[in-house]
Amino acid sequence: MPLITVQNASFRYDGKEVVRDLHFQVERGNYICVVGENGSGKSTLVKGLLGLKTPFSGSIAFSEGLRAREIGYLPQQKDVQRDFPASVMEVVLSGTLNSLGARPFYTRKQRETAQAHLTCVGLDSLKNASFRDLSGGQQQRALLARALAATQKLIILDEPIAGLDPLATSEMYRLIQHVNRDHGVTIIMVSHDPHAAAHEASHILHLENKQLFFGTAAEYRKNEIGKRFLGGEAR
Repeated sequence: MPLITVQNASFRYDGKEVVRDLHFQVERGNYICVVGENGSGKSTLVKGLLGLKTPFSGSIAFSEGLRAREIGYLPQQKDVQRDFPASVMEVVLSGTLNSLGARPFYTRKQRETAQAHLTCVGLDSLKNASFRDLSGGQQQRALLARALAATQKLIILDEPIAGLDPLATSEMYRLIQHVNRDHGVTIIMVSHDPHAAAHEASHILHLENKQLFFGTAAEYRKNEIGKRFLGGEAR
């Protein structure tokens, strides 16, 4: 059974339709990149998947094994408060808040989970450092660990590579692939880099205020929409 099924969904703001004709399924283990020009509806779709915005028409349905609070989320850099005075470990631990329940303190298991994810992203030696003192790439890795601490199933990343230098970009792509392939976590990533997306992801969702394409990355590279967006690339 798919983790998420989107059927003929559309979204509106102030009565104006911003994206429509969304119809796709997210299967366990997928690595889906959402591409399109600015203003094409990518971030609106993310809000819909996170349950922050209700479709005007159509539906978004989750499988019985997935609840909205079990989705890890790494927001756009502009939406992240990057100078708050918390340690790296505290930032990662905050990803477990949805499972904290009525308990006022983090459990030993939650701390062990946060530690494991810090090790996964290569920040174990910086766990006591201030988050605001990290480089941009290190902050993104810490936020990826935070998203992992929230879920074993699905992570949504909204342009996680934007603003990073080439080395940090390469490291983030490597980590995302590792999380997907080795940890079995399903990935939905909004990308501003269609060329990288077409080679990193298993599937591509292309939006232009409506769904233009959904399929495998290999199919996208051969499709006319994909070739046009990628500048003729068809490898």
